[in-house]
Amino acid sequence: MVTIGIIGAGIMGERMLHAALEQASDFVRVAGIWDPSAEALTRIGGLAPHAESAAALIAGAECVYVASPPASHLEHALAALAAGKAVFCEKPLAVDMAAGRDFVAVVGVGRAAVNFPMASSPAVATLAGWLAEEGVGRRLRLEIEVGFAGWPRPWQHDAAGWLDRPAQGGFTREVVSHFLFLTQRLCGAMVLEAGRARFDSPGASERAIAARLTAGGLPVVLTGGVGTTLKDDHNTWTLWGDRGAVRLRDWSVAERLVDGAWVPDPAAMPNERMRPLVLRRQLEGVVRMTRGEAHHLATVQEAFEVQAVVEAILKG
Repeated sequence: MVTIGIIGAGIMGERMLHAALEQASDFVRVAGIWDPSAEALTRIGGLAPHAESAAALIAGAECVYVASPPASHLEHALAALAAGKAVFCEKPLAVDMAAGRDFVAVVGVGRAAVNFPMASSPAVATLAGWLAEEGVGRRLRLEIEVGFAGWPRPWQHDAAGWLDRPAQGGFTREVVSHFLFLTQRLCGAMVLEAGRARFDSPGASERAIAARLTAGGLPVVLTGGVGTTLKDDHNTWTLWGDRGAVRLRDWSVAERLVDGAWVPDPAAMPNERMRPLVLRRQLEGVVRMTRGEAHHLATVQEAFEVQAVVEAILKG
C-alpha cells in the first residue's frame, strides 16, 4: 500500500479521493485531505481524515496529490519534495512560466508527475495502436476542436471564482492542455507558429482561441470557443492521413474513418464509464512513481512543454 495525502478539497481533489477509495483501495490508502476552506472540508465529511495544515498533510503521506488552484501548485509541490515525498500535481503545472521552468530544473527525473489522464486512457491506447499499424498511411494534418455551451461548465460553477479568471483559469488551460498533451505523446514535440485568444469581458477568461502549430513536423490546427455548441463540452482530435483518418471524440470515443463514415471502436464507452478505469490506472502509475519505478504518467517536463504552448496562445 502507498499512502496518499490530498491538498485541495475541490472538484478534482474530491474526484481523486473517490477514485482512491472506490477503484484503488487494494493498493492505495488515503492518509488525509487538507484545504484552507472549512466549507470544502465539510463537504468531504468523513470520507478521509482532515489534516490540520498542509505541512501536517505532507508529513503523513508518502505521496502528495496537489489539487489546489493553479497558482499554488508549485508552492505545495516544492514543500512536499523538500520533505522527501513524491508529488502528483494537477495541471497546469504552473501559470508562471519562469517558476515552472525553475521547478522542472529542480525536480529533474525525481519522483514527480502531472495528472494528464489521457496517459491512462484505453481510447488513447486504441488510437496509438491504429497509428502504429499505419492505418492512416502518411500523416498529413491534425485538427483539434473544442467547444462549450458556457464556461465554466455546469459542474464547475463552484470554482468560477478562479476558473473563469484570466490569471489561473479558462478553457485553454483546463481542457485544451489535455489535447496538447495527447498531441505531444502521439505525434512529437510541439512548435507554436501562431496563436491568439479572444477575451470578451474584463476580468473574465478567454472565450475563443485559434492556433497553428506543428507536432513532430505534422501541421496542427487548433480552434476552441464558448457558445459554439449546445453541449456542455464537445471535442474532437482528428488525425488525417493519405489513406484514412482516426479521431478521439468527446474525451473517450476512439473512431476511424471507414468508407466516409466514422466508426467507433467496439470497446468504446462514454467518458462517465471510462473515467473510473482511467483513474485507477493513473493511481497505479502514482504507486510506481512513488516507489521510484518507471511509470507512464505525464512527466513535469512534458507538462511544462504543454503549458508553454498554452500560455503563448493566451498571450497571442
